Amino acid sequence: MSNAQRHGMIAQAVRESGRITVQELAALTGASEMTIRRDLDALAAQGALERVRGGARTLLLRGQEPPFSLRAHEAVDAKRRIAAEVSSLIADGETVLLDSGTTCLEVARLLRQRPVTVMPLSLQAVRVLGEGPAAATLMVPGGQPRAAEGALTGPLTLASLAALRFDTAVMGCCGLSATEGLTAYDLDDAAVKKAGIASTRRIIVAADAGKLGHTAYAYVGPATLLHTLVTDTSAPADEVTALEGTGIIVKAV
Repeated sequence: MSNAQRHGMIAQAVRESGRITVQELAALTGASEMTIRRDLDALAAQGALERVRGGARTLLLRGQEPPFSLRAHEAVDAKRRIAAEVSSLIADGETVLLDSGTTCLEVARLLRQRPVTVMPLSLQAVRVLGEGPAAATLMVPGGQPRAAEGALTGPLTLASLAALRFDTAVMGCCGLSATEGLTAYDLDDAAVKKAGIASTRRIIVAADAGKLGHTAYAYVGPATLLHTLVTDTSAPADEVTALEGTGIIVKAV
C-alpha cells in the first residue's frame, strides 16, 4: 500500500468513526503504530484531522463540506482513472472550463501537456497548469478564492464566464442524482457552476461514486443539462441506470 492510499484510508476511517485510535488504524492498514503516528501528524498538519492522545478525531461537522485537504486523500486511484477518461474525451484545440475540486485537479495535471486552452476555477489548478513548460494555454479568471478550498467565486468570476464560450466544461459536484440533479455545498460555488454551464457547449461531470445519489443543499441544475458523467466502477447500479434514463452518457472506469 502506498503512502497516499494509506493516508486516504486513514482519513476516511477518521471521518466515518469520528474518533479512532492508533492501534485501530494499525490493524486496519497493516502498518506499524510508529508509521500510523507519522501519518496522523502529517494529516493533522494538512488540516485533514485533529491529533489527540492515542489517535485522532475528525474536524468535520455533520452536514459540513469535507475540507479540500481531506478530500485530496480520498479515492485517489479512482479520481486518477476518472481524470484519464475525461482527458481522453477532450480533443486537441478545445477550449475547456475546468471546475474546482480534487478530481478536476487530477484532470488539470493531464491537460497541462495537451494543446488545449483551459480556464481553471481554482487556485490549485491554476498553479498546476502554470508550472514550467506546458502545452496547454492557460486563461485565468478573476474572482475571490474560498478559504482553504481555493475555488474562485464572486462577481469577477461570473463576469469572466459570461464573457467567454467554451467547447467543454469539466464540472465537479458535491452531489448528483437523477431526481435532484447537480448540487453543491456552497451557494457561491453553485452560482459559478450555473454560469459555467450556461457558457459551455458540452458538460462533462467528473465524480467518484461517493457523489452519486447524494444531495447537497445548493441546487445547480437538473441532470438533463449534462452530456457525460465519468465515475468509477463502484458507482451504484440503480443510480447509474436512473442517470442514463435522463439521457446522460455514463462511463464507469
